[in-house]
Amino acid sequence: MTPPPLSRRNVLAGAASLGGAAAFAATTAHASSGPASRGRGAAVFRDVRVPGRSGTVDLTVRDGRVADGPAPRGAEVVDGGGRLVLPALVDAHIHPDKTSWGGAWVSREPASGIAEYCEQDVELYHSQRRPVGERAYGLMAHAVTRGTRAMRAHADVAPAYGLAGVEGVAEARERLKGALDVQIVAFPQHGVVRTPGTAELLATAAREGLVDLIGGIDPISFDQAPEEQLDLVFDLADRHGVGVDIHLHDRDEKGTRVLRGIIDRTRSLSLRGRVTVSHVFCLPFLAERELHATARDLADLDIALTTVAPNESLVLPMATLRECGVRVGLGSDGVRDSWSPFGNADMLHRAHILGWVTDVRLDDELSACYDVGAHGGADVMGLPRADLRPGAPADFVLVRGECLPQVLVDMPRRDLVVHGGRVVARDGELV
Repeated sequence: MTPPPLSRRNVLAGAASLGGAAAFAATTAHASSGPASRGRGAAVFRDVRVPGRSGTVDLTVRDGRVADGPAPRGAEVVDGGGRLVLPALVDAHIHPDKTSWGGAWVSREPASGIAEYCEQDVELYHSQRRPVGERAYGLMAHAVTRGTRAMRAHADVAPAYGLAGVEGVAEARERLKGALDVQIVAFPQHGVVRTPGTAELLATAAREGLVDLIGGIDPISFDQAPEEQLDLVFDLADRHGVGVDIHLHDRDEKGTRVLRGIIDRTRSLSLRGRVTVSHVFCLPFLAERELHATARDLADLDIALTTVAPNESLVLPMATLRECGVRVGLGSDGVRDSWSPFGNADMLHRAHILGWVTDVRLDDELSACYDVGAHGGADVMGLPRADLRPGAPADFVLVRGECLPQVLVDMPRRDLVVHGGRVVARDGELV
């Protein structure tokens, strides 16, 4: 089947407002400190500009949330200097355990498939002098300084590492508590069935409450055990009250067959709102009629999707998905790891890439790319949107810029990053 033609509407529809898996959010106890428990006290951010409004305003924050009216006496005052205030961003798909960020340059070797990349992952892991927790912290802290309020972190679980990846990311999450909300996925990069011992590690991670979600990877093309992998992953989620987030790279009928298996299990186990499929490269290649039918099934079960906007042919058809009510988030994927020397965990840059690969030009289309990066990921993670309205989490960034479309294109420095009403980064550095 040939892919449907791409159009700027694929991104523009991403601006549509959706509800977002509140029931699942309530089960993710490890999503760091929730917005309601952060940033106690009051502050006023003076002389800021809000997109869509003329002139400058004073933005008031109480108890970690945007508030109506003036700040109470004694509130902290922060001078915005006429800067533009924008919602903080959400990274819905990142692998911080694999990164070499902040360390020496790594020269990569050719690889022809996932199995070879996995071998190189192990080599990189053993070559690094810094433990996972230190490397993950460096990358995650950098993401905070670039305006990321929350992320879903996939950590490799395999006999080659045990649970070191999960534990390292959890350590970094704890160090960044109050600055970044994090969900952790136990990700079986080496396969669930093809690598003996992995299933037991996934079970341990779920049973001991170390993770918020259980992952999977290409049950047919890589694991070559679709029924066994999906049954195991969904059984763990059902028994231990965690979510599911499965990598699906297949672009053909293998991908659609797995997606149907995910839909069926979500329905039969009543896991509505607790399942995510990442990448989903098969969807852009579906005929329009089949795409709509699949999107309706996903929306009916509130199955979320994520994309990293890798190129114009593999980015998800967001217009159709969002029009049908499917939650879609944007993520960084791997950052300077054995798979690629690229990546920077800067979600403004990723939203810029989304606009680039989908060839958008108009102001509302550019703004919609930012909305996918800011609100799409919040929907996927089951977090309230930081949309600057009264009652919203006080998670925002201040930048020097003329308007949101110009900021998306030029990607200025994030002068001030606020999380839960507290300044957590200034001029590119953690406070």
